[in-house]
Amino acid sequence: MRYAARSEWTKLRTDPGNGWLLLGVVALTLVVGAAVAMTARCDAMGCGEDATKLSLTGVMVGQVVVAIVAVLMAGNEYSTGMMHTTVAAVPRRLTVLFSKVAVLSAVMLMAGAIGVFGSLLVGGLVQPGRGFTEEHGYEAMSLADSETLRAAVGSVLYLALIGLLGLGIALIVRSSATAIGIVLGLLFFFPILTQVITNPDWQRLLQQIAPMTAGLSVQTTIGVDQLPIGPWEGLGVVALWAAGALAVGGAMLRSRDV
Repeated sequence: MRYAARSEWTKLRTDPGNGWLLLGVVALTLVVGAAVAMTARCDAMGCGEDATKLSLTGVMVGQVVVAIVAVLMAGNEYSTGMMHTTVAAVPRRLTVLFSKVAVLSAVMLMAGAIGVFGSLLVGGLVQPGRGFTEEHGYEAMSLADSETLRAAVGSVLYLALIGLLGLGIALIVRSSATAIGIVLGLLFFFPILTQVITNPDWQRLLQQIAPMTAGLSVQTTIGVDQLPIGPWEGLGVVALWAAGALAVGGAMLRSRDV
């Protein structure tokens, strides 16, 4: 396992494109979150804005790049034929799968943590000047607050889970372009469908099972009891999507002749 993980890390870090993509995860998460924090305003008591969630808006954009990195981790090996070399060097294919999962998770947790905590740092600095003050019912943003900490940690875990979802789908379809399309479809199709359907029960169900809608509920710190699904339960939905994709992808990796 250690040899396989080292091999996967070598493949990931020696591709210059991956370095730029990982930088993109951090930059987009941080820049978009900072831009929203610097433009949002709260001009009166009870303005209803969730300051923490606003600062974490960049996660919604950063997840797209996370999905691309994860898909390419397996998709590039299929497109170049490198997967034949990989399974020849590591015949136990589940070891190949677990090593990819371990390396991808570690990298995404690190990149996600930098982007997420950087976004909260910027938000904590600029939002008081945008009206998010004690006079308007907002305390200074701090990781000592359990709700803010949960939103931060949950956002980092969400990005890592989106990466695992992308990896699983890439192993299933063996095509980078197709896998990226499927992942982005899963993320953004459900919210669009929710806007089209008018039945409130169906809307609530879609929000509960949609990976992005359910997963990003972990960022909410105001009106948590009004969410269609709880913060940690929502993150659990994303974990189930990722686990399902990896289970199917792992089974197909074992059964197919690469």
